[in-house]
Amino acid sequence: MSENRDIAKQVVEAIGGKDNIASFAHCATRLRIMVNDQSLIDQAQVENIDKVKGAFLNSGQYQIIFGTGTVNRIYEEVEKLGITGTTKDDLKTQSKKHGNVFQRSVRTFGDVFVPIIPVLVATGLFMGLRGLLMQEQILALFGMTANDIPANFLLFTEVLTDTAFAFLPALVAWSAFRVFGGSPVLGIVLGLMLVNPALPNAYSVANGSAEALTMFGFIPVVGYQGSVLPAFFVGLLGAKFEKMLRKRVPEALDLILTPFITLLVMITLGLFVIGPVFHSFEEWVLQGTTFILALPLGIAGLVIGFLHQIIVVTGVHHIFNFLEIQLLEQLGNNPFNAIITSAMAAQGAACLAVGLKTKNAKLKALALPSSLSAFLGITEPAIFGVNLRYMKPFVMGLIGGAIGGFLASLFGLAATGMAVTVIPGTLLYLNNQLPLYILCNVVAMAVAFILTWLFGYKDKMTEELQEAATASHDSSIGQADSAASETVTATPTEQVDKTIVDGGALSMQIPSPVAGKVLPLEEVPDPAFAQKHMGDGYAIEPTEGKVVAPFDGVVAHIMDKSKHAVILMHENGMQLLIHVGINTVSLKGNGFTAHVQSGDAVKAGQLLIEFDLDTIRAAGLTTITPVIVPSDAEQVTGLTVNGIGQSIAANQDEVLTVQFKTE
Repeated sequence: MSENRDIAKQVVEAIGGKDNIASFAHCATRLRIMVNDQSLIDQAQVENIDKVKGAFLNSGQYQIIFGTGTVNRIYEEVEKLGITGTTKDDLKTQSKKHGNVFQRSVRTFGDVFVPIIPVLVATGLFMGLRGLLMQEQILALFGMTANDIPANFLLFTEVLTDTAFAFLPALVAWSAFRVFGGSPVLGIVLGLMLVNPALPNAYSVANGSAEALTMFGFIPVVGYQGSVLPAFFVGLLGAKFEKMLRKRVPEALDLILTPFITLLVMITLGLFVIGPVFHSFEEWVLQGTTFILALPLGIAGLVIGFLHQIIVVTGVHHIFNFLEIQLLEQLGNNPFNAIITSAMAAQGAACLAVGLKTKNAKLKALALPSSLSAFLGITEPAIFGVNLRYMKPFVMGLIGGAIGGFLASLFGLAATGMAVTVIPGTLLYLNNQLPLYILCNVVAMAVAFILTWLFGYKDKMTEELQEAATASHDSSIGQADSAASETVTATPTEQVDKTIVDGGALSMQIPSPVAGKVLPLEEVPDPAFAQKHMGDGYAIEPTEGKVVAPFDGVVAHIMDKSKHAVILMHENGMQLLIHVGINTVSLKGNGFTAHVQSGDAVKAGQLLIEFDLDTIRAAGLTTITPVIVPSDAEQVTGLTVNGIGQSIAANQDEVLTVQFKTE
């Protein structure tokens, strides 16, 4: 699709070109890019690209949010530009050195648990459906009671709902081996050893129907059904131990000795050291979590509902996966889910208020689908694309989340699963909790929506944001404008080319400084030019890599290092900016040769700059060249562009007609 192809090109341009991309991948909602030089990223340009819902740097990754579905298509188009994608695991390996110790630890923790979440989501949905089918009101519709349900059917539902948690250590150890570079199959076997039926069942020991084994007279040993941390650290240490062995065991014996020694050493440590220590730690964490969630008067919901989305912004929210798994495994329900659902719904409502209130077409097109995404459980587009940009909607969303979380805590809502929220999350509350679940979310949404509508957003905020973005856009242009405003000491020629004096006005016809096809300025893939923030004019799609002077005058300024832009000044004071390509400042002069310096007097047709079209394109940049009269040209009273869509020659075909004052 050509639209997505254009967006992909704009993305590459805005982040500094192909050479600035160390690697890139994508997840469900965003492109994740490691760049060589963060200073080359043009944040304003990225945020103005169509379909972009937000962009930010997080622990060394530059993340551009497009939303589900769209991101896959943009990723494919970026690959077609000749940029080789990397897996998310490879990208995480490259970014692991970024961020502080806590951020890196949480990110690694998340890398292990995220792949197994879909299984836990499915299990939670099975639990919700079983809860619905077991309700007396539902059974009554079929003329049945709980005693009429066949035992074999109940056994079947137990298989669906209990398997993932019964063998959870196998899933965790497998994922940990995968993340830390070991053989995942060894992780699976070690995890299964931790829940081997020969060991006393953890649940049975907990309810007193079985006793733990005592090894060496003092070490209690049980199975670790539903446990997380023992399997995580067995996987972490096991993977590193296996890699160490492979470096030392002779190749001829590697197939036999490495897995044998790895399994022997790690299950010994797992059952006698790692398991008892970290299982006890899990108990402390769970007790602390349940204590907080059980605080009276809805205090837990108020605090968690307010803070949760702030933690999402920091990127360390994956730590909550562990807490939710523990709650489900030990309590059989998840009170955390109801609270954070209210927080997410509130952010979606705040975004919806902005979308309905604004008259800005681009913001409306961004905010409305982003709010829908939040109501489906993905808040990043709403947060980063809209709410955080204007800050007040984000704060109003936090307030709404706190109120909704307060009610959820007060009502004692608890999900049957995890990882699905808001609208899809209704499936986790089918066991007589659904009305209260809906009430909490509606209240959170109403508070956030009303506060945002009344106090959180005005279109004036959008105008101010655009002005700030334009002011910071393309520092090279800003330097050029500043230099052009300075006094030029060279004496310009007295010749005025192709001018017509009519009354008190002077009409000047200016040929193109570059050979190629004439394009309207609106087609330039850069909002600062396309929206004429820098001035009015036209653009050229070059067919030859030369810039010549279109009239006699003075070089007011040329970019000395990058050589990609030049400002000429006519004797009447009118200036003309010729900007070769977009974001070509990132090339740092590679492919450009300047034949003049700032202050030089030049004649019409004189060669100013030579540029290599192939070098620019190889860097993933567009060669489209804006030719504009800066917007601060007070003496200019009118401007007309001729020959749109036509191919023209340099310094021969007249494209621009400018009217300006004679005095």
